[in-house]
Amino acid sequence: MYTKQEIILRKYREGASQRSISRELGISRKTVKKYIDAYERLLSKSKVRESAMGEYLSKAPEYQVNNRGKRKLTREVQEIIDNLLEENRVKLMEGMHKQMLKKRDIQEELSRRGYKIGYTTVCNYIRGKERKGTKKESYIRQTYQPGERCEFDWGEVRITIGDKPERFRMSVFTSAYSNYRYADLYRREDTLSFKQAHVTFFSHVGGSFKETLYDNTRVAVARFTGRQEKEPTEALLQLRGYYHFTHRFCNAYRGNEKGHVERSVEYIRRKAFGIKNKFDTLEEAREHLEKIVDEINGTTQQLTGKTAKELFEEEKKYLWPAPVPMACSESREFRVDKYATISYGTNRYSVPEGLVGKFVTGSIYSNKLEIYYENTLVGVHSRSYGKYQWIINIEHYLDTFKRKPGALKGSVALARSSYLKELYEKFFRSTPREFIEMLHYCHRHQVSGESLEESVGRLLDRNPKNITVEMITALLGNKPAKGTDFLPEDNETVIRAKEQLQRLSQIF
Repeated sequence: MYTKQEIILRKYREGASQRSISRELGISRKTVKKYIDAYERLLSKSKVRESAMGEYLSKAPEYQVNNRGKRKLTREVQEIIDNLLEENRVKLMEGMHKQMLKKRDIQEELSRRGYKIGYTTVCNYIRGKERKGTKKESYIRQTYQPGERCEFDWGEVRITIGDKPERFRMSVFTSAYSNYRYADLYRREDTLSFKQAHVTFFSHVGGSFKETLYDNTRVAVARFTGRQEKEPTEALLQLRGYYHFTHRFCNAYRGNEKGHVERSVEYIRRKAFGIKNKFDTLEEAREHLEKIVDEINGTTQQLTGKTAKELFEEEKKYLWPAPVPMACSESREFRVDKYATISYGTNRYSVPEGLVGKFVTGSIYSNKLEIYYENTLVGVHSRSYGKYQWIINIEHYLDTFKRKPGALKGSVALARSSYLKELYEKFFRSTPREFIEMLHYCHRHQVSGESLEESVGRLLDRNPKNITVEMITALLGNKPAKGTDFLPEDNETVIRAKEQLQRLSQIF
């Protein structure tokens, strides 16, 4: 699937000749020449975008695969066998050894679940797993050159956001040479998060390493084509082609093959969230993680006597320069329903009310949704990973509320904003039209929620029992002019102005 990438990378990144590439990859020189010539033709076109180059490198040749049979011992079958063996181990510890499944029982269970696999195949697989624990394995220490390899892995983090305990996935990159680390938090371990993690890391370090090492995560491995052969996912091929790096998968159950990042996940998780694991927002947790990782990179290492930052400064010049960050989004078309929302992933996201019944395009990122109508951005929402949630922007319904003010009180749009709901219930419950007029004013003048809350707070300090829309809009509209030359405090005009302001404050 990625022979074409290997040819291009070896030719232009390593300067290898066509003869040596043909010999090392074991393919015809004509094949090598064909891909290099096609790549050079694409390079000669000055108007070709970098995204087109990446697409060419990540697009595999097409082959006839209709007559190829499927292997019986698939990854899915292996996982079922592993789970049954784990149940055997638990039964043994609980004293139920007479109820443990034999190899024949496991083969029959697979057949019952619809998998056609022979008894000999099951025995060979189980025997191979049992043989792994019979003797201790020896390891060979490796040495790496600057820019040669970095390692990637996911780790689970449990922290509390607000008052809600949540699980997050922590992406971790580690340089094999300098031990420089980088980490970030994501809601899920999915394809968009996988791509976004790489884009963010390559932008952070300013380039890509020659090789990136992965374990057998599903966002990187599309399927197993043999006991050791694995096919990369389309997302990994896109990243390879765009950022010009090669990849390698470590063997199953061989975490030591990426020992740098294995230790980094455990170490960063313990240092960052071992003591402090409660945060007000996810952004606060991300900032805390960034700070801790920066401190780790600034700690002197025992073997080298230098910090990871110092070693990485030397390593930077060996990285392949990173192009403009690759877009990490999925594009889908939606039809707006009668509630002026679109449905994605069991959740609903609001759009302007005038788009009911029309088709819009959504760009889906790992952390947000951007909604476009006729190439115009009409809405942006933070992506929700819950189920059956309504993510509503009350500004999308202002004209409808103006015609139907009675609908405001019980609306989801108002309920989703705790501050606006509290303000409405306390001061505008009997005058919903005035409240809607205030929302129109804030929308027309692009007044942020923080500015509105600050202005209301100032009014409450002076008169906590009564607030009107006129007071709020007057305070919001009273913006100081830029570049004003202030008069001295003892000036007569200043003294008179202060007296007038004091009387106005008493009126308010």
